[in-house]
Amino acid sequence: MITIICGTNRPNSETIKFARKFHELFAAKGAKVKLLDLANIPHDWFFPEMHDASTQAPSIARIQDEYIFPAEKLFIISPEYNGSYPGVLKLFLDAISIRDYPKNFKNKKAALSGVASGRAGNLRGIDHLTGVLHHVGTTVMPQSLPISLVGTLFEKNGAIKASTVEVMNKFVEAFLDF
Repeated sequence: MITIICGTNRPNSETIKFARKFHELFAAKGAKVKLLDLANIPHDWFFPEMHDASTQAPSIARIQDEYIFPAEKLFIISPEYNGSYPGVLKLFLDAISIRDYPKNFKNKKAALSGVASGRAGNLRGIDHLTGVLHHVGTTVMPQSLPISLVGTLFEKNGAIKASTVEVMNKFVEAFLDF
């Protein structure tokens, strides 16, 4: 199974539009895939005792059990926040690292995509996230997909432009082969 993590808790973000399209592309290729939108998860797990597995919030444990533990691959799409990836994504990674640490990330594969209104497509954030994932034992696909100038990539009807979907589809194929 592949878990797509939409790495922002901003409601109705541009990032979730791309995450949903990636979900659709993976599913069209027959991949078993789930989408975890950090904007829709409960945030009752952010408290001082979150760093102790015995006091981990049941809501975060359920998310781990459904989306993280069974995933063989993680596909993380992250917007650029202050030159990196969002704090909520780091907080989420920290929170799930408490229980059964190796089962979360060790020996899994990941692909990263960045979303930004600027020209770099969150390349710096992708690099930061790559370092974190390497530290926890995840093999990150060498190619990433920075999605730049995000405001120009939609048709008038809100659909992602076909030329962008074509690039996304090639990235999906590469990750499935990885």
